[in-house]
Amino acid sequence: MNARLKVLVTGRQGQLGQALLASCPDGIEVIACGREDLDLADPAACREAVRRHQPDWVLNSGAYTAVDQAESEPALAQAVNAGAPAAFAGALAAGEGRLLQVSTDFVFRGDQGTPYRPDQPVDPLGVYGASKAEGERLARQSLPTEQLLVMRTSWVYGPVGSNFCLTMLRLHRRQAAAAAPLRVVADQVGCPTATHTLAAACWRAIERGCSGIHHWSDAGAASWYDFAVAIGELAVARGLLESAAAVEPILTSDYPTPARRPGYSLLDSSATRAALDLQAPHWRTALGAVLDRLGPDDF
Repeated sequence: MNARLKVLVTGRQGQLGQALLASCPDGIEVIACGREDLDLADPAACREAVRRHQPDWVLNSGAYTAVDQAESEPALAQAVNAGAPAAFAGALAAGEGRLLQVSTDFVFRGDQGTPYRPDQPVDPLGVYGASKAEGERLARQSLPTEQLLVMRTSWVYGPVGSNFCLTMLRLHRRQAAAAAPLRVVADQVGCPTATHTLAAACWRAIERGCSGIHHWSDAGAASWYDFAVAIGELAVARGLLESAAAVEPILTSDYPTPARRPGYSLLDSSATRAALDLQAPHWRTALGAVLDRLGPDDF
């Protein structure tokens, strides 16, 4: 690694952006950009950020992640999730800078029943996944392989922001107080990934100068139902909740949403773990670490 790498990080207010800033390794200078100073829907602004700062890397953790809302806002999802990486890649192609584009398991259809490898073709179901897949494609179109790293991940959550874990903590508290069950989808399978483990993988990949398409998630597999049950159990054990609600498994068809979700979107991260020499914790262990950072007033 160079004596001091300069990394432009987008999405600094987001849950991953905050984890990245909190865990930046020594020897890296971070230029952190948020919505107020870099509009990812504006390709000219993205190109200008590269021109002005001349980073060694752009770590694009900012994204349009409202999966259901994307179905009614396809142009905005496309502008942020495809237009921004295309603009960054185009600007970086003029020099030696690199792009780390954070992507998603939603680029896959989710019907094969075995973990998806990085080299498999994408086939997204909805607008969100399609916009992220297009961002990958456009970045590859502009940058040579050695200047681009795509890091796909799944079911991201952390101690801040808007995510399934914090939502479930609030619902557990509310439903338990009302002696009412919490109904959660049990036929979608993937793997929860904590922001602190994903941030560590991103920084390690930059330090090692990795390139190509990589997958990173925490270890194991779960349904949303499994995740919700574990959130309640571990929160009670830590004193974050007095009691957890009873969780009832339901089918995807029982909880219709505007966007279709992959039924099985587990990512094969084995090659990435080997390349980074970094082992991911089991998702329950990572969940415990996230809950350890919370107090009862944080959700």
